[in-house]
Amino acid sequence: MLDLKRIRDDPEGAREALARRGDAERLDPVLQLDSRRRALLPELEELRAERNRASKRIGELQRSGEDASEAIAAVRSSGEREKELDAELRGVSERLDAALAALPNLPDPSAPLEDEVLREVGEAGASGPDHLELLGGLVDLEAGARVAGSRFAYLKGSLVFLELALVRWALEELGSRGFTPVLPPVLAREEALFGTGFLPDTEQQIYRVPDDDLYLVGTSEVPLASMHAGEIAEESSLPLRYAAFSSCFRREAGAAGKDTRGIFRVHQFDKVEMFAFVRPEDSADEHERLLSIEESLLQALDIPYRVVNIALDDLGASAAKKYDLEAWLPGQGRFRELTSCSNTTDFQARRLDVRYRPADGKGPRHVHTLNGTAVTGRTIIALVETHGLDVPEVLRRHGAPARLA
Repeated sequence: MLDLKRIRDDPEGAREALARRGDAERLDPVLQLDSRRRALLPELEELRAERNRASKRIGELQRSGEDASEAIAAVRSSGEREKELDAELRGVSERLDAALAALPNLPDPSAPLEDEVLREVGEAGASGPDHLELLGGLVDLEAGARVAGSRFAYLKGSLVFLELALVRWALEELGSRGFTPVLPPVLAREEALFGTGFLPDTEQQIYRVPDDDLYLVGTSEVPLASMHAGEIAEESSLPLRYAAFSSCFRREAGAAGKDTRGIFRVHQFDKVEMFAFVRPEDSADEHERLLSIEESLLQALDIPYRVVNIALDDLGASAAKKYDLEAWLPGQGRFRELTSCSNTTDFQARRLDVRYRPADGKGPRHVHTLNGTAVTGRTIIALVETHGLDVPEVLRRHGAPARLA
């Protein structure tokens, strides 16, 4: 949710920012509805004040034995007008809330019009068999399809210990960098999805459990962001950093071709996600910090990758700026997205009302929130296609076998 006061104070600045995303036309209804709401409020307040004064006058007239019929008629007329204005105000406020909720976050000035490759790390360009050819029976897609439908899989044998080692290693690495490990719920209410901007933006990708009015989360960003909904933290407690492990669920509507082979784009996968609540003035630096952590993890696994500053069209509703780390996958012969990290500024915090109390004693302010992927099922794909069945030493120390078999 955007700051309505910021839009009101600088409508042309907001219009220019939204125009970069192709959404400038959504701003006019917000400004018009806000203007009408602000006009209605004092008119309604004056009517109520008049009614109170007239009611007082009626009492005075009746106590003195004078005719109060004219004053009573005036109160009735004022009351009818008050009801009309009150109904209009409720309708305007509802439409304003909906129009404001439809606006995406204002993009950071450094978010590009087209994807921008910032750097490449490691030796890319190798070709070879893909992960499904290498892993063989360790990935059972046929059994997954029989039980749950297409694009579900069973991971078996030594591959299970590789994933568990990858998760344990990532959580310990993040713990050493100030992130509190979390096992969050994987079901969430609608307000949690709305609060993070996944509703109404990506409903076609989300699984719903209608009997319980719950949704399966597509990322633990959703329960992490909602952990402090409605709370006010002390400035001294910031930043708050969490690292969550969870299963994630996505419909992946529209995906086709090579993406549906193996476990690259499945409906259920495991992931370790980073999430941070920070002061507004710290969010740009925190974004770079998350990116640095993601890079350090890929470097420790010796996976070639490149860093991409993501284009405006692919930011999603909540992100002001986003980086993708794309790993070189020899089985596909190209770079593919492995992890990402986003700065959502105060967009999610306003929807979820997550604030902090500044040390200078001024009123509470909304925090900024950021998220970033540490490791996911695609990390396994990159590991196997890069190193074959041999497992990096860093993961062997956390229970992975030396070689997958």
